[in-house]
Amino acid sequence: MSARILIVDDSGFARRVLRQILENAGYAVDEATDGYEALERYRLFKPSLVLLDMIMAPINGLDVLPLVLEIDPEAKIIVASADVQEQTSASTVKAGAAGWINKPFEKSEVLATISSVLETARPCK
Repeated sequence: MSARILIVDDSGFARRVLRQILENAGYAVDEATDGYEALERYRLFKPSLVLLDMIMAPINGLDVLPLVLEIDPEAKIIVASADVQEQTSASTVKAGAAGWINKPFEKSEVLATISSVLETARPCK
């Protein structure tokens, strides 16, 4: 069975690009358009991994991240953002993100990061 990945992004274009990359690589894909929908879909489907956008309304990715980890401390979350500041990346890792991919998406970076995170066990807290 292939890994199920939840894409959380308010941009329809970003979701379409990621869906195409992931489905062509054999992953099962689900989508959420905002943080609240992401939490609901995570509870329902327990995906193997979450690709989480940072800038969304009404709740941003940095607020969603710990809420997903509250639902499932073993959740694997990769932040997807155009914000390339080191401070932003560090704050998401500190909040529990397992990885980071930059927008615009590059197929090789997306697939390599996902593969690496899926192969890595979450550390015990």
